Amino acid sequence: MHVVKRRKTSTGTIHLKEMEFIHIFVFLLFCWTGADALFTRTYYVKEEQPAYTKIANLTQEFIDTKFAGANQSVSFRIISSSEPRWVEIDNMGVLKTKQKIDRDVVCRHNPKCVVTLELMSNTMAICVIKIEIEDLNDNAPRFPTDHIDIEISENADPGTRFPLEGASDPDSGSYGVQTYSITPNELFGLEIKTRGDGSKFAELVVEKPLDREVQSRYDYSITAEDGGDPPKSGRVKLNIKVIDSNDNNPVFDQAVYSVKVMENSPINTVVINLNATDPDEGTNGEVRYSFNSYVSDKTREAFKIDPKTGVITVNGPLDYETTTVYEIDVQAKDLGPNSIPAHCKVNVEVLDANDNVPVINLLPVSSEIEEVSENAGPEYVIALVRVLDKDSGLNGKVKCKLLGNVPFRLQEYETFSTILVAGKLDREERDRYNLTIQAEDSGNPSLKTTKSFAVKIKDENDNPPHFTKPHYQTMVMENNTPGKHLFTVTARDPDMGLNGSVTYSIVEKNVLDMSISSYVQVGPTTGEIYAQRSFDHEMTRSFEFNIMAKDQGQPSLSSTATVKIVVIDVNDNIPFITSPRLVNGTAEVSIPRNAGVGYLVTQVKADDYDEGENGRLTYSITEGDRPYFEIDEMNGEIRTTTTFSDRTKTTYEITVMTHDHGKPSLSASAYIVIYVSPDLNAQESIGTVNLSLIFIIALGSIAAILFVTMIFVAVKCKRDNKEIRTYNCRVAEYSYGNQKKSSKKKKLSKNDIRLVPRDVEETDKMNVVSCSSLTSPLNYFDYHQQTLPLGCRRSESTFLNVENQNSRNAAPNHGYHHTFTGQGPQQPDLIINGMPLPEVRLSLRPNQLRPITARAALVSEKPSYLGHLFAQAGCAGLEPEPVPAPPEVGGGREGTRRAGGRDCALSPRSPSSVMSCGACTRAWACPA
Repeated sequence: MHVVKRRKTSTGTIHLKEMEFIHIFVFLLFCWTGADALFTRTYYVKEEQPAYTKIANLTQEFIDTKFAGANQSVSFRIISSSEPRWVEIDNMGVLKTKQKIDRDVVCRHNPKCVVTLELMSNTMAICVIKIEIEDLNDNAPRFPTDHIDIEISENADPGTRFPLEGASDPDSGSYGVQTYSITPNELFGLEIKTRGDGSKFAELVVEKPLDREVQSRYDYSITAEDGGDPPKSGRVKLNIKVIDSNDNNPVFDQAVYSVKVMENSPINTVVINLNATDPDEGTNGEVRYSFNSYVSDKTREAFKIDPKTGVITVNGPLDYETTTVYEIDVQAKDLGPNSIPAHCKVNVEVLDANDNVPVINLLPVSSEIEEVSENAGPEYVIALVRVLDKDSGLNGKVKCKLLGNVPFRLQEYETFSTILVAGKLDREERDRYNLTIQAEDSGNPSLKTTKSFAVKIKDENDNPPHFTKPHYQTMVMENNTPGKHLFTVTARDPDMGLNGSVTYSIVEKNVLDMSISSYVQVGPTTGEIYAQRSFDHEMTRSFEFNIMAKDQGQPSLSSTATVKIVVIDVNDNIPFITSPRLVNGTAEVSIPRNAGVGYLVTQVKADDYDEGENGRLTYSITEGDRPYFEIDEMNGEIRTTTTFSDRTKTTYEITVMTHDHGKPSLSASAYIVIYVSPDLNAQESIGTVNLSLIFIIALGSIAAILFVTMIFVAVKCKRDNKEIRTYNCRVAEYSYGNQKKSSKKKKLSKNDIRLVPRDVEETDKMNVVSCSSLTSPLNYFDYHQQTLPLGCRRSESTFLNVENQNSRNAAPNHGYHHTFTGQGPQQPDLIINGMPLPEVRLSLRPNQLRPITARAALVSEKPSYLGHLFAQAGCAGLEPEPVPAPPEVGGGREGTRRAGGRDCALSPRSPSSVMSCGACTRAWACPA
């Protein structure tokens, strides 16, 4: 909070209670508005300035003190003003006078004359502006009359005092009356005294003895001066008449009396009974009481004195709030000659009575209607309440409360109250509240008052449009006219104005790959839905779309509803015959001459794009040879009703009509020519033949035949493939699926055999499987595994055991040699078509293959057996020959094998290899 003050010494006064109220008001206003800063300024302006005199530019000071930016627009709104007649602020933020200010009229005799304004800027800063009206010495002291007459007894002792009527000066402070002087001052002097209200008056003092016989009359001039520079003065003539004296003067019991009286005292209420004594007799001792001549008219209106008794009573209404103390100067004078009056002062204190009803004011006082948004939350302040009671003490202590059951509450503070929102506000439920505030003081009896004002609930866009139904459905006949009104949707928004103004639109989507806007259109303000095209039930039986209702608030709210359009079928499609096939509306069929009664001639089938009764068809024979044939009106089967002989005619003609059941009914007809042929065998139709089932069975059979044929061709092509292939022992059979098939078989040559080194990562023992059912030359897998390669049966598999060699890492160009050794009865070395073969050693020679082993006799005796082995392997033209066993290949000594006319270098250090035959679809193991 930034508080900036300017101070300047000046005279004047303002009521202390009012200053405290202003401070409390500013603090509460600051808290209520949540203002960011408090801007305080004190300005001074001389009185008597003309209207529209500029006092200050608040906008510029806001910018200078960083309360607003240099380019920011600043505006002010007056919340309260102690003197709205004097000052105003324009749209530019310039504070100026509204009229010529006469300080002496409003702030007469007050030391300070201050106008206080509370402003609120659009930057949420509270401004407390004090404008002190500086007094000018523009008035001279003035006496109420142009001369003063006074009578003084000649025996008046020096020091005797006679109060004189004082001069008045509307100016205040030092510019008021400050001193009196008398000219000349040879016998009399002046003593200046001050009253309780601060005004000064003079008393004439006898300074020297008087002698009426020497001089009975004196003329003096009394001058009153103020404290201006230069001072202003006023004069009055003083006429003194010296008379003979009365020896004894009346005497009051005391010089000053103090009494109290209630402000609501009725007229003639006794205030005080004064008593002045005079020891003289007769008229010299008969005392008369009166107010001094300078007692104000206001005092004379409030009180009166009985001249004979000296009783002071109430003469008019008293008002504590206007005047709290009256000072009454009373004199008592006997009726004797040369009477010297006695003087006393009576101070009357007016006591407060509870005679003022509290006054309720709403701040700011803009109108009798306060507005608040329906979104205002709890504790939102809608008004400040200021209650004034001119009474004092308990009579001025006021309590407020809010009457009625309303969603508001009243929060009381020391001098203010606030009206807060205490519940949920909903303009749609209630848009106006009449609030009544009751203020009651604590006097006895108490006084209370009420003030009513209206609170208008401002609308907020808090309600989306609401459709009367979440789902709409309507039916429309097909072939409608484009632009036809289908139906109307309605959405209501309880908000007001633009917040409640609803517009309709269709949410974009596609129906049959076309925008929904090509089907229907909605009126933006009416909600009427129109068809944009002619609907076809056969293409679109129904379609759905969403329609959106949107208000015009900021931000806008919307809701959607689902609309379903059902297109009702109309009998607009003529049936058409699909079977038998018509040529120019005519179909020809043949039946055997020996066909019996009930023979199925043909079946007429028709279709109709319409639905329901519009698409339900019946069949009938309308013309032609009707006695010979009949038709089932439901399924269209035409059957014979008689037998045909050699003498009957060979050609019959009938007209078959099919018609739907729409209104009106539509039909189609076919002209059928039936030939009676003697060459056809008659088969009596028994029951209804399901042609669809027959057609499905035929298609399935053809597909199965094609599938089997494809498999056979694929296997055959695989077997006939004579391209040279090199296989790693680990490669599966399907790795060579793209190998080209040789167009013709060729005889095994030396180029058809090559050695494939065994992979160095191969396990120690691996079984080589050759299977006639497989397309790969060799398959490697463990003999004990449960599953053979796909398509290979164990009964026709050939297992060759490959034993680990120490010379696994030998050069790949070494000779190929391997010996199948026995592995025990559980794992035979060589199995041919499920039969185990003892240890076998194979030797390759050009164009021959011969077993060499200790059990060679077994092979020699059954050469066809081993030939069957190679035939199983698929090697054409390669038969085993009974040749002698080759010499053993020793360690480190290389041997030579020949196969197909080609020498193969063999080495005992070479790893196990596979020799493949390019002319075969199978391969065999070749010992290292």
